[in-house]
Amino acid sequence: MNDAMSLAIHRLWKDRFMQVLAPPPGTRLLDVAGGTGDIAFRFLDYTSREAKNSDLPEPSHVTVCDINPSMLKVGEERAKARGIHSGTGTGLAWMEGNAEELPINTESVDAYTIAFGIRNVTHIEKVLEEAYRVLVPGGRFMCLEFSHVQNPMLKSLYDNYSFQVIPVIGQVIAGDYKSYQYLVESIRQFPDQERFATMMRNAGFSMVTYENLSLGIAAIHSGFKMDSLWMGSG
Repeated sequence: MNDAMSLAIHRLWKDRFMQVLAPPPGTRLLDVAGGTGDIAFRFLDYTSREAKNSDLPEPSHVTVCDINPSMLKVGEERAKARGIHSGTGTGLAWMEGNAEELPINTESVDAYTIAFGIRNVTHIEKVLEEAYRVLVPGGRFMCLEFSHVQNPMLKSLYDNYSFQVIPVIGQVIAGDYKSYQYLVESIRQFPDQERFATMMRNAGFSMVTYENLSLGIAAIHSGFKMDSLWMGSG
């Protein structure tokens, strides 16, 4: 589905996502709705490269949390195929859980990522509140999601492609017109860049920014949990 919606460039977007996160060695990452492992594998590759250039490399760790056990199974199989071990004492763990009620301790992770998952939740505000809760002071929230094209001409072209072509592609390659139609509709219903940034601020995040990708077909949203730090410094 991501291939159809992103014109097959979602992999480049995910690469950029990890470059923006730029996690140093020793980062504890929670990747939510990441069952296939796309972000987790990029994180492990990135921190491994950074550790080679560090005098005191610290072990990094990513926990992949997904509400769908079938997706987690896909990720685990992909990890095995890559020769990546998971479980106790490794840098990778898999966890079944709901983004609106995370089975994660408060202030226990340095970074929280969610890629192409937040538009499918029932209560976006609750997901943002949970992300804020589990992050340590100074921790970073990052979201990669399909967004809203601003250029009127490009928007018209992309809307026509989305509503008229993508469901047909879904029917042809997967025999599933309705799921691809829902995908398009869920993207259009997701808050635009400014509105989502406001929702992040309302959840408590500071230094909120976003970066449009491919003229707004997708966007990277970023925010930090800074309030506790400011309170502590007073």
